[in-house]
Amino acid sequence: MPRYEYRCRPCGSIFELNRPMAESSAPAVCPEGHEDTVKLLSAVAVGGSASAPAPSGGGGGGGCCGGGCCG
Repeated sequence: MPRYEYRCRPCGSIFELNRPMAESSAPAVCPEGHEDTVKLLSAVAVGGSASAPAPSGGGGGGGCCGGGCCG
């Protein structure tokens, strides 16, 4: 189940809720009981490493047209 982050406008607290995607936009009540909350936009990092070496070879972006197989 996805985890969503919310911020309470009256008290400023930031909290998380686990809820189905279908309920991601539903109102959320903060732990202090305030109902005036807003869902925060979360950035997700997926795999990889900034220090990973670049692939060697063709000098293109890969794939057919970047890999030199197109005549």
